[in-house]
Amino acid sequence: MTKLSVNINKIATIRNARGGNIPDVRLAAANCQRFGADGITIHPRPDERHIRYSDVPDIKEIITTEFNIEGYPSESFMELVISALPDQVTLVPDPPGAITSSSGWDAIKNIEFLKKTVQRFREHKIRTSIFIDTNLENIRCAALTGTDRIELYTEPYATMFPGNRERSIEPFIKAAEEARKLGLGLNAGHDLSLENLKYFSQNIQWLDEVSIGHALISDALYFGLENTIQMYKRQLVK
Repeated sequence: MTKLSVNINKIATIRNARGGNIPDVRLAAANCQRFGADGITIHPRPDERHIRYSDVPDIKEIITTEFNIEGYPSESFMELVISALPDQVTLVPDPPGAITSSSGWDAIKNIEFLKKTVQRFREHKIRTSIFIDTNLENIRCAALTGTDRIELYTEPYATMFPGNRERSIEPFIKAAEEARKLGLGLNAGHDLSLENLKYFSQNIQWLDEVSIGHALISDALYFGLENTIQMYKRQLVK
């Protein structure tokens, strides 16, 4: 079954709006796991507008499932990840001021940089995943970096899904097949929701993991965190 990793960035955003420690992101991570999440994802950015660098060791202490840290591999980010030794690091091409991830890596252009970055994390036995679009040549170049997995950037799927679900999934099926052929593990994330997750999961049978934050935390405001996590997990049942 595909694993559900809950991104808790939005919980940290609410905390930071008022200062103090309410809501408590460490407690939120513990509760997400207790309520059925298969992993916790965080994305510390340079401006620390949601997850702070100081949150990382506190969260790591209570992880009982899998810990995924995603972000742009600046020197400070790489040092943070290596000090935390998560189960997985997901490399994203976000510039420092990005509001959210808006594209995958151009692995063709950045192949040498990604090779060096992946190697550095693999030396510390941290599983690597490269955030990428459905361009098949991009995926082939990602495989040449030595990465363990790729994470498909799913915003184009989510945008097109309401109007034409068959067309929206087609490039992702081809990309997933290419990744499988190359021996890459497969993750997916960005704008996956209760509306579109089941169809995505049903059409990509060998999906290892989805990372979901904004939609899931927003739904939790209406349905409660425990119930929402279970609702999302039911979408992943084959």
